[in-house]
Amino acid sequence: MSSSSGFREPALTVAQQEVIDLLGARREQRPTFDQQLRNDLYDLLNASLAEIVDQLPDNQPLWVSKNSLSGVHGCEARYVAEHASSFEWSVPLARGTVAHKAIELSMNWRGELNPGDLVDEALARLEEGIDSLAVWLQQCSEVERAELRSEANDRVAKFLECFPPLQPRWVPVTESRVRIELCGARIVLSGKVDLSLGRAEGDVAGKVLIDLKTGGFAPSHLDDLRFYALLETLRVGTPPRLVASYYLDQGKVHPESVSVDLLHAAAERTIDGVRRLVDLLYGGAQPRYRPGPSCRWCSERPRCETGRSWLAAEADAFDLDDFGLDE
Repeated sequence: MSSSSGFREPALTVAQQEVIDLLGARREQRPTFDQQLRNDLYDLLNASLAEIVDQLPDNQPLWVSKNSLSGVHGCEARYVAEHASSFEWSVPLARGTVAHKAIELSMNWRGELNPGDLVDEALARLEEGIDSLAVWLQQCSEVERAELRSEANDRVAKFLECFPPLQPRWVPVTESRVRIELCGARIVLSGKVDLSLGRAEGDVAGKVLIDLKTGGFAPSHLDDLRFYALLETLRVGTPPRLVASYYLDQGKVHPESVSVDLLHAAAERTIDGVRRLVDLLYGGAQPRYRPGPSCRWCSERPRCETGRSWLAAEADAFDLDDFGLDE
């Protein structure tokens, strides 16, 4: 995103310029990849997962997303419990979709970019749909709608303040869906990238995949983006140049270069995750408990002795005497 690439814009904030400096690259700086890489990755995935296909129910493919991989590589007990429960929309689940729709509208918006106007229009567009989110938006309470609007507005405002204005020549795409079928479509890898910029040119990498995050860094964020890079490579053949998490609350971008080793590591993690998913869902395996900070907001906490014990130990470790606050 340098001046020669047409990405530099005048009167940028420090945060906006930092994004350009970290994500930008001239064409001669962009890596090239062997065109055989895509086939190699497909062969690795298909060969490694072929042995578990017979364990899957007939006419019911196994859908694998970044969330299911994060779940099975994290606390398996939490993943199994959440997988068994029916999905229901809520403000925390809907706010990202609304914000991303508002950001999409901002790309071709005429006049001043007001976050509230963009969010209102995004809500109106999404409510006109026929999917489950549209139904939820039509039926949610006024309190839920107000909360949703407030939280989406916060995300959009922070994005517009800290991210460089999206230009059509950057080829920006929001919530781009990817579907990769393996083992005769018995296993489907799926993903939805928050934002992508650029495109590949032959074997020259040019695309940047970006996940928009609130809060702070977590190791799983890197794994999510590497999974997206794998899907993009399987879809197009040329990997993305970079993947990046953009932390809206901090106005900071954390990029990572994509390499052949990164893609193979992502493929191996996917293989291990899919095998374990099949064991848990169809093979009768008992889920492993892996307590950690996420126990604080886990829906299974009231029924999970392991998680409660871990949280109690954490609370005991926080000694007020260390801070001179004892009475």
